[in-house]
Amino acid sequence: MSQMEIAGDQTSSRTERVVLLVLAAVQFTSIVDFMVVMPLGPQLMRTLRIGPTEFGLIVSSYTFAAAAAGLVISSIVDRFSRRAAFLTLYAGFLLGTLLCGLAPSYKFLLAARVATGAFGGILGGLSMTIIGDVFPEERRGRATGSLMSGFALATVVGVPAGLYIGTRFGWHVPFLCLVVLGIPVLVVSAFVLPPLKAHIGTVHAHPLRSLVETFSDRNHLNAFALIISLMIGAFAVIPYVSDYLVANVGVPETQLPLVFVAGGALTLIAAPLIGKLADRRGKLFVYRAIVPISVVMLVTVTHLPRVATVVAVAAVSTLMVSNAGRMIAAMAMVTSSVQRHRRGSFMSANASVQHVATGIGACFGGLIIKELPDHRLQNYGGVGWIAAAVTMASLWFAGRVRVADDEPVTCEAISLAAAAEATVDVGEPIVGT
Repeated sequence: MSQMEIAGDQTSSRTERVVLLVLAAVQFTSIVDFMVVMPLGPQLMRTLRIGPTEFGLIVSSYTFAAAAAGLVISSIVDRFSRRAAFLTLYAGFLLGTLLCGLAPSYKFLLAARVATGAFGGILGGLSMTIIGDVFPEERRGRATGSLMSGFALATVVGVPAGLYIGTRFGWHVPFLCLVVLGIPVLVVSAFVLPPLKAHIGTVHAHPLRSLVETFSDRNHLNAFALIISLMIGAFAVIPYVSDYLVANVGVPETQLPLVFVAGGALTLIAAPLIGKLADRRGKLFVYRAIVPISVVMLVTVTHLPRVATVVAVAAVSTLMVSNAGRMIAAMAMVTSSVQRHRRGSFMSANASVQHVATGIGACFGGLIIKELPDHRLQNYGGVGWIAAAVTMASLWFAGRVRVADDEPVTCEAISLAAAAEATVDVGEPIVGT
């Protein structure tokens, strides 16, 4: 191997690590923002004097706003560099999070969650778009698994810390802390992310036509169906886990962070391993192996009687790991189902579909679950059975998703392009296209 090839490989590896680190950091803050609302549920319902239905709306308002924004952005996102779109969305997300931290009432918080979701809800889809552009298909499972480490770290550190801070100082404070953490990440992202412009053509389809093309491709529809079944199956159950553990299982509210620390720690270990296994054995194989475990745990968690805290922690942790594992395999398949020049539009639309399904799941669970006079939750077990059935149905959709006949941009190409841009276009604005 020549010195030039060795240098190219080193540059490629360095680019991959930097991109994953930045995306994982953004993933950390956005996931904590979204997830910390759920364990704060008992406090929010108590201090804002709301019930499960109103609380479910707080969760789903974020997702529905993300869905609407995703549809709009999907029609134009491929006109801009990935870096410009990413920085704009992340800045808007931090502003929305700040509004959540300043919210004086239920209605204001609801509006702030809508604003946060409109920007932050699409960041995950754009992160997967960047991974699709940077990593070839044979390394995409590992990259997706590494990105999920940001989710796991958010669960291990971010959510328990946010829950502790919220319990001690009030539910507003975790959102303000996230803004403080996110501003340096935004600044660093502006300097280290490559522009990623290879997808930009000289002629752009009309936004409406682009949207129609995205939703008329059969392979895309199969991928959307897979994501819908995954999200409904998960989020009919997940938002109410904390309330159920406290009210029905008997877990003290002060010990709720243990659930997220244990589940997140296991996910942090398992996610990269599952990603590597998906690359080695095939994404569909891994997905089919993990889904039955997830189904069993959905039913188990939603039927837990009063048990020791350690048993509840073990059950919920297993559910979290299985949910993360199936998501790694599914998102790797979904990212590979679209051609590169349409990936930004597709992944933004996929984020929209994902959040609609998440909101439907949360609302569905909130409508069926009832709070008894002693604050115990009723009908949670029935929701678990329905979620399990929907999750099993996802196996059929997963088998119909095909890899698109298109080669992604390799890291080597990105590194060379970035080097060339640095030499001839030093003055490019950071948020320019």
